[in-house]
Amino acid sequence: MPTDPRGLRSEAPLLDAWLAFQENTSHAFTIPGHKHRIDLVGDVIAGDVPLYAGLDTMKVTEGTLAEAERRAARLWGADRCRFSVGGSTHGNQALALAVGVPGDRVVLTRSAHRSLVTALVLAGLEPVWVTPDVDPQTGLPLPIAVEAVETACAAADSRRLAGVFLTDPAYVGTHGDIAAWADVAHAHDVPLIIDAAWAAHFGFHPDLPPHALAAGADALVTSAHKALTAYSQGALILVRGNRIDADRLEAAVEATHTTSPAGSILASIDASRALLERDGAELVGAVLRAVRATRDRLAGVPGLLVLDGPGVDPLKLTLVLSGTGAVGVAVENRLLDRGRPVEMADRDTIVAMVTLADTAEDLESLADNMIAAIEAERGEPHEPAGMAAYRVVPEPVRTPREAFFARREVVESEAAVGRVSAELIAPYPPGIPVLAPGERITPAVLTALREAQTSGARIAYASDPTLTSVLVLR
Repeated sequence: MPTDPRGLRSEAPLLDAWLAFQENTSHAFTIPGHKHRIDLVGDVIAGDVPLYAGLDTMKVTEGTLAEAERRAARLWGADRCRFSVGGSTHGNQALALAVGVPGDRVVLTRSAHRSLVTALVLAGLEPVWVTPDVDPQTGLPLPIAVEAVETACAAADSRRLAGVFLTDPAYVGTHGDIAAWADVAHAHDVPLIIDAAWAAHFGFHPDLPPHALAAGADALVTSAHKALTAYSQGALILVRGNRIDADRLEAAVEATHTTSPAGSILASIDASRALLERDGAELVGAVLRAVRATRDRLAGVPGLLVLDGPGVDPLKLTLVLSGTGAVGVAVENRLLDRGRPVEMADRDTIVAMVTLADTAEDLESLADNMIAAIEAERGEPHEPAGMAAYRVVPEPVRTPREAFFARREVVESEAAVGRVSAELIAPYPPGIPVLAPGERITPAVLTALREAQTSGARIAYASDPTLTSVLVLR
């Protein structure tokens, strides 16, 4: 029998419906086809309940999803909220479809996730890129300068500018001045939309930054499965004010969402919201204290730089290894051998994702294993190379949509220099594009990709992950 260990049932309508289904349904003549028979394929399908004819009737007469979304909107101070089982990817794509018409321009950070580039293809929008400055000491991105946003908005042409899409915090945990970005966007009469996939916890403890809506953004997308406790793929789309048309957004969400959403994911989003609302400050406070102790301990490792300070997410542990001479991928492999995988590792950087589910004991163990792995791999200090995505200045030639639908051909990578890419290529993690459809392939692009590959990153989304060949426009 399923349990509700923290007593959230009455505070989370979708969780309540999920528990009621498990308790009361003997055999449903609806999808999913496994009919909850774990004797057929095992525990992998245990707990799988659909939204329709699961958490609600097939006609959605109970309104459980709508009520859960209303509660989330209230918690974040939003006017509208939609839950998604498609991750922040779905939210980014829906908002891109909601803000403009094909041919419009949007200001977009080059630290954007690849989902925003594919959103440009879907919506027919043209990017005006802003590239973050890089901290030479760490090789990591700094927040987008307010002046850069203003310059990009002015360059976009006010008649065609449809919105400003920025990512905050960045994958490595650095965050910027959302209030100032909002002032710039609103001065140009367009919405500011924040991809806050990694920041569902922001705003729920006095030692954390405010969340994007509280700071002045018009919309935010956040993953409930990253910093919170939801099932993988769970995300929220939150909108405030009238700069984004409500009906258009609703149509965009439905157009890009599955018609068979997993009720278990939706229920976990609702449960995570209820937990955050009731116990978030307490849980976050405890893990913040543990992370502070871990940061201080790691900062004592000779040569190791631990990202810290007011512009860094206090829950994210980002380590720069170049001063130790250790290679991040080798350190990661040692951590994997000890059952301590981390979120990301490349030559010089390791990112450990910490959430309110971590304990002081978990973080102490991480520090023990991290220090041992770094000492075992210690070598000659060197300058940080920086992530590939931040070492390349994009050269747009065609719009992403034009390039996606254009005739294409495969050429040897050396022969591709000067040609226009027909594909998106990104080292993963973090999945930030080094090359987007419609951009010119330069020697710097190929060098950055090959260096990322050599350092141990997976080359993602490319037609040829070996980089021997590239897909280009004919």
